[in-house]
Amino acid sequence: MSGPGIGTGAAVEDYIRGLKRSEHFKDRLVHVSWTKAQPAKWAPKGFPIAPPLLASLGAQGIDRLYAHQSEAISKIRAGQHVVVSTPTASGKTWIYTLPLLEGLLSDPGRCTLYLSPLKALAQDQFRKLTEAAAAVDGLDLTAAIYDGDTPSGARKRIRDLPPAVLLSNPEMLHLSLLAHHGIWATFFQRLDLVIVDEVHTYRGIMGAHMAQVFRRLRRVCAHYGSHPRFVFTSATVGNPGELTGCLTGLPVEVVDRSEAGAGARCTVMIDAAEGAAQGAILLLKAALHRRIRTIVYTQSRKMAELIAVWAQEKAGRFSGRIAAYRAGFLPTERRRIEKRLADGRLLAVVSTSALESGIDIGGLDLCVLVGYPGSIMATRQRGGRVGRGGQASALVLLAGEDALDQYLLRHPKLITEHPPEPAVVNPENPDILARHLICAAAELPMDREEPWLGQPVVSETAEALARKGELLWAEDGKTLVARSRAPHRHVDLRGAGNRYAIVDSEDGQVLGEIDEPRAFRETHPGAVYLHGGRTYRVLDLDTETRRVTVLADAVDYYTRTFSDKEVEILETVRQRGVGACRVFSGRIKVTDQVTGYETRRIRTGRRIGRFPLDLPPVVFDTEGMWFCPDRAAVSALASAGGDPLGALHAVEHGMIGIFPLVVLADRDDLGGLSTPFHPVLGEAAIFVYDGVAGGAGLCKAAFERAEALFAHTLKGISSCPCKTGCPACIQSSRCGNGNRPLDKSGAVLLLQRLMNGPPAASLDNSRAETDGPARKSDRHGRSGPTRQSTSFAVLDIETRRSAAEVGGWGRADRMGVSCAVLYDSTEDRFFEYFEEQLPALFDRLDRAQQVIGFNIKRFDYRVLSAYTARDLSRLPTVDLLEAVHRTLGFRLSLDHLAAATLGRKKTAHGLQALQWWKEGNLTDLVAYCKSDVEITRDLYRFARDRGYLLFDDRQGRRMRVPVEW
Repeated sequence: MSGPGIGTGAAVEDYIRGLKRSEHFKDRLVHVSWTKAQPAKWAPKGFPIAPPLLASLGAQGIDRLYAHQSEAISKIRAGQHVVVSTPTASGKTWIYTLPLLEGLLSDPGRCTLYLSPLKALAQDQFRKLTEAAAAVDGLDLTAAIYDGDTPSGARKRIRDLPPAVLLSNPEMLHLSLLAHHGIWATFFQRLDLVIVDEVHTYRGIMGAHMAQVFRRLRRVCAHYGSHPRFVFTSATVGNPGELTGCLTGLPVEVVDRSEAGAGARCTVMIDAAEGAAQGAILLLKAALHRRIRTIVYTQSRKMAELIAVWAQEKAGRFSGRIAAYRAGFLPTERRRIEKRLADGRLLAVVSTSALESGIDIGGLDLCVLVGYPGSIMATRQRGGRVGRGGQASALVLLAGEDALDQYLLRHPKLITEHPPEPAVVNPENPDILARHLICAAAELPMDREEPWLGQPVVSETAEALARKGELLWAEDGKTLVARSRAPHRHVDLRGAGNRYAIVDSEDGQVLGEIDEPRAFRETHPGAVYLHGGRTYRVLDLDTETRRVTVLADAVDYYTRTFSDKEVEILETVRQRGVGACRVFSGRIKVTDQVTGYETRRIRTGRRIGRFPLDLPPVVFDTEGMWFCPDRAAVSALASAGGDPLGALHAVEHGMIGIFPLVVLADRDDLGGLSTPFHPVLGEAAIFVYDGVAGGAGLCKAAFERAEALFAHTLKGISSCPCKTGCPACIQSSRCGNGNRPLDKSGAVLLLQRLMNGPPAASLDNSRAETDGPARKSDRHGRSGPTRQSTSFAVLDIETRRSAAEVGGWGRADRMGVSCAVLYDSTEDRFFEYFEEQLPALFDRLDRAQQVIGFNIKRFDYRVLSAYTARDLSRLPTVDLLEAVHRTLGFRLSLDHLAAATLGRKKTAHGLQALQWWKEGNLTDLVAYCKSDVEITRDLYRFARDRGYLLFDDRQGRRMRVPVEW
């Protein structure tokens, strides 16, 4: 793909020389290096492109393709699934655009689904696609954007007449296309290509959700007879094939070498720990005066706004050529800024990560990072926004006091030489998998024989859901359906677990949401909470309604929690020796309880007060890794005067801080615990775990890279110039123990011993099962019929008066008993009782090992309570109506269950029984009561032996309702 030649970049070179001379920056420059320009490599001559498409390329100023573009297009043409993981400005758009247009030229009935995590990116791609198609003779392309900004009328038109190309996002795929696939039937029948842009964003929790969304998409497509090709585009992650394979369950071909060429690039690192924002303003001002087109990336919306405002105040005649850009802007405002950037009217933009993705904003020259973005991948993705025209460019990192920022200042070559981190997805997160299995079963009944259910973890999860009644087996036990008809709206693709609403006490406005673990740490009663640049004081946290009530208040202090934490090892999956320690990976249970908080002055950090909290513990199962330093290392540390607990604690903090260099993660996604003695392991241990229920796959991936994690942790702590530990090496703002105790020198000695000491004993690296196959069946519930030997009694009563006669069902104790029938399984006979014989009935109930009835707790026992002082609720009772309601969430009549399960009907009804009593017809009355007892007995036996009853759902399907006594 030919474009502008590589420029001299004289203005950028002059800018770098000015930095070196600057009184403000010259003593803070830590690193300056240039990489040479790289020429492009082109597709082989004769690479086939249809003539109409050559015209489209020519209209965009393109006369040749890059070699990596031709490689990827050839794979797509061959029907393969492909991921293209190359830098910004490497021509990824044309890799899927050309096959898309080729397909439409040969078959106008084909459809394409384009998915983007950002609305702005979809808008940009829509524009590019329509421009490309407009230059193709004989092609009348229909394309439409279907997202939250699409008006309802336009949505209906799109559904009624699907376009050839539908541009959407994950939420709309989940909530609309899949949930209501019937109205998209034509689109799914014709779906030929699925384009997933910026796939590196689908990692962690969202990646776990998307792994199931893509499986559901493939399942719905197969239902309509289509098997589309997937084309993924990504920033330069370390494992694009593994990532996309985990996301889809498909084999994916990888194209990860860019042949697009690049201009010369200068990388600058500045120590800005005492004023990154002020430094960014000065850098931006100098760039504007040289007319260098600049993008400044900040870590928060508030910082983006503040820097833009301050820069405009000091920019003089350039003040109107600077803009802020962040999520939360109206779509029209974002489009206006993008257009002004692309056409050159804006010289500078200050942005959050909202402009990190591949939105075309023209050729910029300078990228300023206010703080390390958290990963090498994000650094290169943001840096790729400049120099897109082949001209010389510069990337400047203003490193703050954060641990990773300071670590990179001490090891600057990592920015240019460290490979990008791998992106991690856990498609087996049980909580997320369960939610999507319910959605899948609501979309289409799930057959026991279908491949997806054949996977052990999916099968086990589905069986567990069926036991709880979230999924229901059909009568033949071969098909699963969802109990809920619309489960999709209860699944948040970007979250996991319970979320709390944050509400302003003054006007009731919902300010935002926060997940439960963070809620207890950040929005506990008394906490100071920051939102939208304002300070709020938390008045109340209601765990029942999941509501946090706050009051706007300008306070001069901040709050910090302290907590107690426990880790229980549930299953050791893998283990191996790394240096002089053993490293493990597996499933753990975390119990984390916030027990109090302290207040500290903002300016001095001096503690004002300490207050207890009474909050429930957060308990969840997750994935983790842990390691046990050899006892000799711990003993040697103690002998040398070190603090073993402080050293272990410091290593834990240092490891979590450096973790994102090894696996693509946010440190807030992790938790940790260190202890000088773990009761199960019998020795000292350090745990690092995924901070979400079910796990995100982060620690599982880090286990494979444990050597690198240890090495970076040692280097990060030992190379920090502080003496006793600081936020740049071992202190953590999230520590539940207030960063006490910490022993920096002890941590260095311990890590050196672990890295360089004698190897740990050889360990089996294979999976270590805690249960054999037979045990697993027991752990997950019974797999077949089981019989119980408990004797039982079945009871039913009829009354003298109706509910209307006594003032409602709540006065059942006034209805009186007309007759009662009890079946005793010990004697295999029926006993009949009238009002004067009830003492004998109570004696028999007292002797029963189990009492069975239908609505017995809410009705029969209430009626009988008028005749005895006994507490009947203490009897060992099985209420069939209660059991069914507990599972299904709605009640079914005895008549319904009898007809579906036994093929029998009740002989009469309650009003007829009242009439017989009033007429003195005791023969028919007792016969009817006995018939109901027989039906209840037979339903109980059926369910006891099989584990379910049968009922007919609203669609007329006969389904199983699981019950356990």
